[in-house]
Amino acid sequence: MSRIGKKPVEMPSGVEASVSGQTVTVKGPKGTRSFTATDDVTITVDGNVITVEPRGKSKRAKQQWGMSRTMLGNLVTGVSAGFKKELEINGVGYRAQAQGNVLKLNLGYSHEVNFDVPEGVTVTTPKQTEVVVEGIDQQLVGQVAANIREWRAPEPYKGKGIKYKDEYIFRKEGKKK
Repeated sequence: MSRIGKKPVEMPSGVEASVSGQTVTVKGPKGTRSFTATDDVTITVDGNVITVEPRGKSKRAKQQWGMSRTMLGNLVTGVSAGFKKELEINGVGYRAQAQGNVLKLNLGYSHEVNFDVPEGVTVTTPKQTEVVVEGIDQQLVGQVAANIREWRAPEPYKGKGIKYKDEYIFRKEGKKK
């Protein structure tokens, strides 16, 4: 039995949802997002509450129940507050600079890395060593942050590289004489 599926999704003021078949469209101050659920669940909108119910007792229906509710919760959060990932750059000479839809990264390579920011995500650099990725699609924000981090993942000896702001890098001791 899904425990998360039982909990209804509450929409804050300024957010409205509509159901058309198995497709739910959520509109808010930050934009519009939609999600198409499988035929294993029934989605209803009552005022400012979205509820999800399974259409049977099968294992797949129970799985889709919780997953659909979580996806709808993420849609509501995305169009109302948005999602944000913060990255830190550690290392001598490592820096980032956002110029339009291109993020320029100096990461110790012989060349400058130009990262093209996809549509639907904004990347800002409050400091040269900080990168903030924001958007209304949680999956896209996380993927863009992971792609930026992939250029120079943090290493365990000195901690140089790009890491998430809340990430802990397990440090190793270097060679001994």
